[in-house]
Amino acid sequence: MTTQQTDRAQPPLDALARLESEAIHIFREVAGEFDRPVILFSGGKDSTVLLHLAVKAFWPAPVPFPLLHVDTGHNLDEVIDFRDRTVARYGLRLVVASVQDYIDDGRLQERPDGTRNPLQTVPLLDGITANKFDAVFGGGRRDEERARAKERIFSLRNSFGQWEPRRQRPELWNLYNGRHRAGEHVRVFPLSNWTELDVWRYIKREAIELPSIYFAHTRAVFQRDGMWLTAGPWFGPRADEPVEELTVRYRTVGDGSCTGAVRSEAADLDEVIAEVSASRLTERGATRADDRLSEAAMEDRKREGYF
Repeated sequence: MTTQQTDRAQPPLDALARLESEAIHIFREVAGEFDRPVILFSGGKDSTVLLHLAVKAFWPAPVPFPLLHVDTGHNLDEVIDFRDRTVARYGLRLVVASVQDYIDDGRLQERPDGTRNPLQTVPLLDGITANKFDAVFGGGRRDEERARAKERIFSLRNSFGQWEPRRQRPELWNLYNGRHRAGEHVRVFPLSNWTELDVWRYIKREAIELPSIYFAHTRAVFQRDGMWLTAGPWFGPRADEPVEELTVRYRTVGDGSCTGAVRSEAADLDEVIAEVSASRLTERGATRADDRLSEAAMEDRKREGYF
């Protein structure tokens, strides 16, 4: 059979299959090029898809990397429960960097607004250094936010864990340069070219389990700065913030003090996909208060070492 005949016999990959193939290629490249990779795992939809892709990349062998979770102590209970069940299901090693531990021993101080997302950077960098991780997989996507749109798939961090945009390397023809000096590491983003809609369509196609908070449910919430927040140990609600029982869902997972829910009746994957298709706001733009601090809020945090 000629090459032309072989090509005709193989159906072309659809968009999701191409994205999956690219991500699996990236996982295998990192496994061959680095000594101590780790997957950043929060239990959110993007990191769950990331883990699913890693399982497929190395099947039937187990995933050869541990997971790293930077735990703010302000996570929703459903997410932590899902994280622990997922780790147990795949028999993985979980490394937890706890913001609460840093607050308890004085290495970090609680912020007046109760938000702990900005406090994640130091535990994250310490966890990377202490475990000598040289490649850190993250679920960041370019469609989420302008600073993340500047990232390469292989993003070099200096010995202080800082991001320097001018040191970004060209990535032509899917060739990735993982060279780094001692003390440096590389952040790796296999989902860079995915959109939020791609992620949800892939979740449906692969029947990937997610925390229940991603689907419509009744929850006690209060409104602050235009967002619906869950009542919890993060300085809320205040006296002038009445609690209401509403049907909501979460588009993204993060620190409970700055991650808002959205009013929604989308209770299954088809309804979520339809809702995301009609939305003009990314999930971070709609529900993350920490990204509203300034036009360059995310970029400033990334320069300091944030993911």
